[in-house]
Amino acid sequence: MLLYPLYASVVAIESTSKLDDEQWLAYWILYSFLTLMEMLLWSILEWVAIWYDLKLAFVAWLVLPQFRGAAFIYEKFVREKIIRKYGGPGLQIGGKDKNKFVDFVTDKKVQLVFISNFSFY
Repeated sequence: MLLYPLYASVVAIESTSKLDDEQWLAYWILYSFLTLMEMLLWSILEWVAIWYDLKLAFVAWLVLPQFRGAAFIYEKFVREKIIRKYGGPGLQIGGKDKNKFVDFVTDKKVQLVFISNFSFY
């Protein structure tokens, strides 16, 4: 399930087209989300006899170039919500929210450095 997407992602990085980049970035986001949900809901999914068949069919739909399922889900659902939340074409995700995140992470990093430099013996 991961060999072809890995290969296609490397090819997409090296190509000049943006369409294949979108397809494979969307695939990895959706596959990561699917894996996370599977881990969280495993106690329920283990009772669904055809779970692995459904997952295989869904991942095949996401991956196969004939369907471009990952790009379809991104275009129809994810992109629409992002544009609604952050603005129209040419949007810049980040801005103030990104700065808040960077400040939060930087603050935590400073705290960790301070704690790691403090010896208890």
